[in-house]
Amino acid sequence: MLPSSRTQLGLFFILLCPANIIGLWWAVGSPLVMDPNSICRKTKRLAGKQAELCQLEPEIVQEVAKGTKLGVRECQYQFRFRRWNCTSHSKYFGKILQQDIRETAFVYAITAAGVSHAITQACSMGELLQCGCELTRSRAPPLPTVGPGMEGTAWEWGGCGDDVQFGYEKSQQFMDAKSKKGKNDIRALIDLHNNEAGRLAVRSYMRTECKCHGLSGSCTLRTCWRKMPHFREVGDRLLERFNGAFKVMGGNDGKTLIPVGDNIKPPDKQDLIYSADSPDFCSANRKTGSLGTRGRICNSTAMDTSGCDLLCCGRGHRDETVVLEENCLCRFHWCCVVQCRKCSVRQELSLCV
Repeated sequence: MLPSSRTQLGLFFILLCPANIIGLWWAVGSPLVMDPNSICRKTKRLAGKQAELCQLEPEIVQEVAKGTKLGVRECQYQFRFRRWNCTSHSKYFGKILQQDIRETAFVYAITAAGVSHAITQACSMGELLQCGCELTRSRAPPLPTVGPGMEGTAWEWGGCGDDVQFGYEKSQQFMDAKSKKGKNDIRALIDLHNNEAGRLAVRSYMRTECKCHGLSGSCTLRTCWRKMPHFREVGDRLLERFNGAFKVMGGNDGKTLIPVGDNIKPPDKQDLIYSADSPDFCSANRKTGSLGTRGRICNSTAMDTSGCDLLCCGRGHRDETVVLEENCLCRFHWCCVVQCRKCSVRQELSLCV
């Protein structure tokens, strides 16, 4: 078990690395089989609200596992064309979590966002007894949309709005582990900040959806509710924050974070922050968690991060022809069967050397 001063790091390592919990596979395409009791046994030294959640609400822990899966899949999507591609290799991924670099900031943020999103969605789907649809009695009515034919249309809250505040609070309760005060205070402040940035990427971007009611297609009454953003939007937003992440250092009081550099505005709550520079991830290095980019597929014509020049770190690339099998000539047979043939397709690939 990890020391209490590194509880949150240990918790993430337990949640995200299949080597530490049998049945947890967070790589894309693999099944999620998570026993909440396993998580709670692995984190038995946790105290306070986290221990209470494990003991009294194991179904919430189940959603935490789903949210972790959601977050890591999104991480792998967003970084699929980068030198570090959110690898699923547990030994290398664990090394990433032990550093305070930009990639770690994104992992913490997207995971906290995923947990918040998954718990909120479970509430709306009626899968949790502790929560349900969002309460709207105390909220002001929605603002009417300006448009032709909308004059005099009555509005009211209804439907099943997402109770994002419940998901936010449970994510905060489980993910924001208390760190032992001492030399790791700055790291704890950074991790907590990035967790909050992830949750705010969900909570701060709720959208209003409405449905018209009336005879013959008229819209005499419009019912509205609030929905979370799609998780891909959350990932896109956090990737923007990753690209503009702030490097910080600890203040003299041990309780504040100061941006590094001249004339830099302080990061706000939705910004990602880090304190150490990232390795270049060009070559395999277990100490830094880098798998290297040798053998990675690149785009020989692209000028962005997916291009062979950047992804291959200037080492060059080789072209290779592969033959793949894929479904083709698919036909739908009444009522419920789709039958396809297998076709061989030749594909030209560029691989980093």
